[in-house]
Amino acid sequence: MSESTPRPSDSTPRPAEGAPRPSSLIHTVYGEFVRRLGGWISIADLIALMAELDVDGPAVRSATSRLKKAGTLLQERRTGTGYRLAPAMEPVFEEGDRRIFHSLEPADLADGWVVAVFSVPESERAHRHQLRSRLSWLGFGNAAPGIWLAPARLLPDARRLLERLGLSGYVHLFLSAEYAGFADLPTAVASWWDLPAIEAQYAAFTDAWRPVAEELREPKPGTPAPGDRPRIGPAEAFRAYVPMLTQWRRLPYLDPGLPAALLPAGWNAVPARAVFTELHGLLAEPGLRYVEKVTGLSPTPRSRHDPPAPRRPADPGRRRAHPRPR
Repeated sequence: MSESTPRPSDSTPRPAEGAPRPSSLIHTVYGEFVRRLGGWISIADLIALMAELDVDGPAVRSATSRLKKAGTLLQERRTGTGYRLAPAMEPVFEEGDRRIFHSLEPADLADGWVVAVFSVPESERAHRHQLRSRLSWLGFGNAAPGIWLAPARLLPDARRLLERLGLSGYVHLFLSAEYAGFADLPTAVASWWDLPAIEAQYAAFTDAWRPVAEELREPKPGTPAPGDRPRIGPAEAFRAYVPMLTQWRRLPYLDPGLPAALLPAGWNAVPARAVFTELHGLLAEPGLRYVEKVTGLSPTPRSRHDPPAPRRPADPGRRRAHPRPR
């Protein structure tokens, strides 16, 4: 994340609880911005960016050290000491792009299911735990011991993940066109996925970020009309976008995009996705411009992803600070 201190003009309130860990914020900065700027950033610039998010230098250095030990980052000296993404992480981030930015709509029930069946010897039970945790992380539901399923469109992601982790030898993957009985399918789905927990995550996201979207969309009483309003500045966009994306990017994995017919009435993913799409369109590009300014880096010819919705044109006028969620 980018930082610039001091920022006395920033009166934006921040969430009092549940602030993202520095390593999660750094993960977002690399995934959304640094990859688009060549994949490397100096530690000095990263510390500067992270200060915008109220993360101090020692915390940044500690987090990057842990990410280096985990194999996510590689230390590399260019104009100064810095870090680049490890080559092995690129497929992980590409998979994240697909899930976070392009899997926003529910699956079609007619597309069927991918079913994962695994059996792991007791002597290798660590692999059993890893399979359960990784399939759950992908959004699979647990139908029975050793039997997991998800909408069929998750098959490519499941194959890539299992192969990358060296777990494919334990798993059989099947495609099933339809459910043939005997329980009521929506009732069964509710027992295979923790839908209330997913809804709680969506509600927390919407409660936190819808006010920000509304303020950017509508002027407060006594302020200029939308066409005359000052646009959000790059630094303010960066400060809002990084924590917003950090909170959002877990949700497309918790929620596999189950068919709408199988979801509870009033499924609150719909308004949450609308908030995310709107804020992504408003904040992503100004945030990138801020990172470019701080680092002096330029985008590479290969674009990382297309936004899920066209970005609104910037309003003319002077820069002003915008609030973060309460």
